[in-house]
Amino acid sequence: MRQLDGRVAAITGAGSGIGRATALALADAGCALALSDVDEAGLAETVRLAEGRAAAGRRITQHTVDVADKARMAEWADAAAAEHDGVNIVINNAGVALSQTVEDMAIEDVEWLFGINWWGVVYGTRFFLPHLRKADEGHIVNLSSLFGLIGVPTQSAYCAAKFAVRGFTETLRIELADSPIGVTCVHPGGIATEIARRARFSQGIGGKGRDEAVETFDKIARTSPEKAAADIVAGIRKGKGRVVIGADAKFLQLLPRLMPMRYVGLVDRILKMA
Repeated sequence: MRQLDGRVAAITGAGSGIGRATALALADAGCALALSDVDEAGLAETVRLAEGRAAAGRRITQHTVDVADKARMAEWADAAAAEHDGVNIVINNAGVALSQTVEDMAIEDVEWLFGINWWGVVYGTRFFLPHLRKADEGHIVNLSSLFGLIGVPTQSAYCAAKFAVRGFTETLRIELADSPIGVTCVHPGGIATEIARRARFSQGIGGKGRDEAVETFDKIARTSPEKAAADIVAGIRKGKGRVVIGADAKFLQLLPRLMPMRYVGLVDRILKMA
């Protein structure tokens, strides 16, 4: 989808981080926007910023949506398509973090994470897909993670959800190969967002406490949300099936290929040294 001007993009988790940056990048490219988040204040700020950059006639709508709520996601998909007379791009970006060992993690926390990181992607894809079918051209972007390519201690639930997103999205890409709908799976490394501070937490990598774990994340999260957004938009334009964001992700993704049985220990040591 090389021509973005005049297209309609729906984005979840648009109230901050990668979601906000991608909304602004697409506004700059001439897209109309259907934006959602559970954070009403953050979403309103994104809308304000986008309206200051949007081309004349490009409508921006906002809806408070919990992506884990199946009925609400179905309502929003239909509302977005009705308000904008169709949808061309869907970016399933909303996500949360959980830092707990398998032995100590609460099942309720795992269910919370999967509701957002997994079911939010499934609902966003499934409920918008009929609207994309009606468009002359469409694109689905699902946010996985570097942790959808490698396993990391204390991140079992997060990794499981992001691995699931990867498998789901790669399969979807094959199923839609003969259609005018492109599919991209995005694998960001450390992005300078608030996700670590908002995580549910009991133990960080190497037994670190919350403050130390957040400090470590801040040190290794060297890629800005704006750079991530630029890479995502470039991936849409080029029809890429996979977009890996950040030097850390591009390096660490190689380890399972080079040493499939030994990489986990190496990743653990690298992260403990950070």
